[in-house]
Amino acid sequence: MQVYEYRIDPECICLKDIFECGQTFRWRPAELAGADSGDDSGASRTFGRPECYEGACGSYFARITLDGDKLTVEATGGDREYWFNYLDLGRDYAAVKSRLIKCEPGIRPATESGYGIRILNQDFFEMLISFIISQNNNIPRIRKCIEAICNEYGEPIEGTGLNSFPTPEALAAADVCRLGELKLGYRCEYIVESSRRFLEQGAPSSKSTAELKKELLAYHGVGPKVADCIMLFGLARVDAFPIDVWVKKIMNDMYGFDLSDTKGMHAFAAERFGDIGGLAQQYLFHYYRNVKPLE
Repeated sequence: MQVYEYRIDPECICLKDIFECGQTFRWRPAELAGADSGDDSGASRTFGRPECYEGACGSYFARITLDGDKLTVEATGGDREYWFNYLDLGRDYAAVKSRLIKCEPGIRPATESGYGIRILNQDFFEMLISFIISQNNNIPRIRKCIEAICNEYGEPIEGTGLNSFPTPEALAAADVCRLGELKLGYRCEYIVESSRRFLEQGAPSSKSTAELKKELLAYHGVGPKVADCIMLFGLARVDAFPIDVWVKKIMNDMYGFDLSDTKGMHAFAAERFGDIGGLAQQYLFHYYRNVKPLE
């Protein structure tokens, strides 16, 4: 294991917020010897309480611990810069929250409840397949489906009990019937066809968000919401504003939008939140999911 340590403002990071906000599916809370786990219900303010998560991204396994302002990454691969970038440690989230509150004062409670959210810089192909799997699915089942394809088509990460995320070549050659046996349902063909398209074209090149979204929508099984998720979590396009059932209800509750008016919601987000709309979406999603649940 390689070990890297970073110093970071504890008011702008919370591992629970990061790994349980729906942007990634292969991380779990880990035991931390001698630490009081405390009460994780409701808002996730964890100041002064150590946190630890373990998981995999791509072909690497890592154990990440946050204790006060010290963040420690123990990993099977990736260098110091890799993990710095993966955890988005170079972004000033205090400035992000201040800017959002200035643009929209009503978002303050959401930025306070989800104070530690950070958008991970994840692999595009892994996000492409993960969010295709996420369609019409709940998080526990998404996790099971992703682990199933990793166990079937990934390679063992030595000494961890986990497998790497499958390569595009492995999923492009996968048998649709076998994928069906892994409980992937109608998504089986989407996974194979999208993997083949990725091998032909590679990751999207640098374009405007509108052009990029159009390119992603050409992937078999990728709709508008999935495209926005892939852009936000797999291509670092923090202006992308994914709208799912939850976000529709949030926009209705906070701003009076009709639940079917996704075009209006996107326009509002672009005008009000600008090029950090994706970060606003994450704070709002966390707030309504954990603090102010909707009926």
